[in-house]
Amino acid sequence: MKWVCSVCGWEYDEEQGDPDNGIEPGTKFEDLPEDFVCPLCGVGKDEFTEAE
Repeated sequence: MKWVCSVCGWEYDEEQGDPDNGIEPGTKFEDLPEDFVCPLCGVGKDEFTEAE
């Protein structure tokens, strides 16, 4: 599943994770730390929406 930042459009892909920021591939969005922020614009998880 993919999640998109509603502010800047950065996409989090659960299959790929975000290795550059210490998130292992296969990490589900709901399992990201509560303090996770968009690596591009810095908004929190509540600003992400499920990609169509």
